[in-house]
Amino acid sequence: MLNPHTDTDEEQTTTTTETGNQASRTLQRNMNGGKSDPSSDINEDCIFCLIASGQDKYTEIIHKNNELVCFRDICPAAPHHYLIIPRQHILSCFSLHCKHVGLIERMADMGKAVLRDQGITDLKDIRLGFHRPPYTSVDHLHLHVLAPASQISQHMVHKFLPGTDRFVKTIYGSV
Repeated sequence: MLNPHTDTDEEQTTTTTETGNQASRTLQRNMNGGKSDPSSDINEDCIFCLIASGQDKYTEIIHKNNELVCFRDICPAAPHHYLIIPRQHILSCFSLHCKHVGLIERMADMGKAVLRDQGITDLKDIRLGFHRPPYTSVDHLHLHVLAPASQISQHMVHKFLPGTDRFVKTIYGSV
């Protein structure tokens, strides 16, 4: 890699503030596509992976278990707008296959449980679904949980219309 500070063709692994151990981890992460451990399911360049692993101190976790994490969307489109993410880094809904059916069911179940915990009693007026690339803002699978669906902001409703190329409603969101 070309080091812009020296104009030489060398692997840029250290800065003046990195120790030898930090430099080694940086080089390993660079060689493993952002993952510090190649067997890890966490991409250290992914904000949702950092949130899921507890490394983001600014995001309030609403609910979590050993597989999933729930937090508020930073740009809510409804009075209750949460994201459910798997701890495992899965790129998008296009990365899903038949073995992920149980995961999607558990994501939807967690979303409905969080809504109930937040006082939402009308589970017929909710919307659960995924944005399809290229309409995703973070390349990490995340289920949008919105309630009441009847109160989705008018200037954002187009982002959450089921049956469009942009938004895929999960059948597990149906009550």
